[in-house]
Amino acid sequence: MGKPMPPKLVIFDCDGVLVDTEGATNAVLAANLSRYGPALTPAQCLEVFVGGTMKSVGEDARASGYDLPEDWLDEIYAEMFARLREGVEVLPGIVDVLDTLDRQAIPSCIGSNGPMAKMEITLKPSGLWQRFDGRIFSPHVIGMAHAKPAPGLFLHAAQAMGVPPDDAVVIEDSYNGACGARAAGIRCFGYCADTSRERLLEAGAIPFDDMAALPELLRLGAA
Repeated sequence: MGKPMPPKLVIFDCDGVLVDTEGATNAVLAANLSRYGPALTPAQCLEVFVGGTMKSVGEDARASGYDLPEDWLDEIYAEMFARLREGVEVLPGIVDVLDTLDRQAIPSCIGSNGPMAKMEITLKPSGLWQRFDGRIFSPHVIGMAHAKPAPGLFLHAAQAMGVPPDDAVVIEDSYNGACGARAAGIRCFGYCADTSRERLLEAGAIPFDDMAALPELLRLGAA
């Protein structure tokens, strides 16, 4: 058996993989939902809703008895965007990973359930928005039916980048995202920051704890 080859495409999730947004957004979500039903903590929101779309969060919350207004999606996005404009951090080590991919001429892109406007807010200050220009894929643009855990978003990204799913990998941090990668037939590495190693393993991902380990996991060799 030959030496494992590096991927021909790396598809990155955005929140919790490129930028550290989960704490900020779940604090906003917890405060908002607590106005319409039983009180929730940011940790509870993270555990229950990480990796979903805001549309699915609203549907799940209503099904659980939260009396959300008709314009709730507009409301929660306005509150989240206001918080995110205050700034978020780039995940430690991710820029080095991107630099290594660039040096080895391995293309990368973003496949996120988040809306483009949100990603522009979180990625632009660091230059990541510009770095991925033309290679950012969202179900809000290609159709909500493609949202994770469905495989369509990842399959669309791979097709748009001209790479077969078998030759791509996905970098995720959520159970839903890892399930979407598995359904798409794309190997997934799961960053254990906001989702437990056990949950990521259950979804078929290869868990890892440190972005600095990612180049070796991807068989990139010497940078």
